[in-house]
Amino acid sequence: WTMCQIQYNFMDVYYQAGRDGLAYAASRGLGVAVMEPLRGGQLAQQLPPAVEAVWRRSGVRASPVDRALQWLWDQPDVGTVLSGMSSLEQVRQNLASAERSRPQSLSDVERALYLEAKAAYDGLRPIPCTQCKYCLPCPNGVDVPRNLQLYNEATVYRHLAGTQRTYRLFFPPEQRADKCRRCGECETRCPQQIPIMDWLAKVEPLLGPPQ
Repeated sequence: WTMCQIQYNFMDVYYQAGRDGLAYAASRGLGVAVMEPLRGGQLAQQLPPAVEAVWRRSGVRASPVDRALQWLWDQPDVGTVLSGMSSLEQVRQNLASAERSRPQSLSDVERALYLEAKAAYDGLRPIPCTQCKYCLPCPNGVDVPRNLQLYNEATVYRHLAGTQRTYRLFFPPEQRADKCRRCGECETRCPQQIPIMDWLAKVEPLLGPPQ
């Protein structure tokens, strides 16, 4: 191999290969391309007030997109960032952001703010699911953690249309929330004591196809 590609952003630091995988690849001399720097557009949306308050303390005015990209380019092991763009204006914005960037350009104070921003986003999740997957397997085939995760993402990142698209086009129908038969097995196994059945009942009306 001469290069590899990972999903990586300041909200998905340890998702899949994550930071450890990034460091390992670099130690082996591989170039690393980062995908989903904006988490499928979620980090480009209007900021929730709690997150905006964190960034306001930085004293630097910047767009959500620029902040997400600068976090990546600050890290020497990141070789290329694959940022999806759908307009000429977005191309120009990304180019301007890249021109301002360089490895290790953020201060320790700025890096700490990214941790606070992540904590602020995490604190907005309506469902306290940790993705431990103790609720699985579901006897009816429902992917409980993924359904709850998508519901949280639609709520936290204010990106309902994008989450609906993921649910409708890329989530297997047999694993969706509407397959729940309220047997309750998942709730008996959940260490967080989440009322899973009640939350699953809200997923399909929010994310599913129009009835």
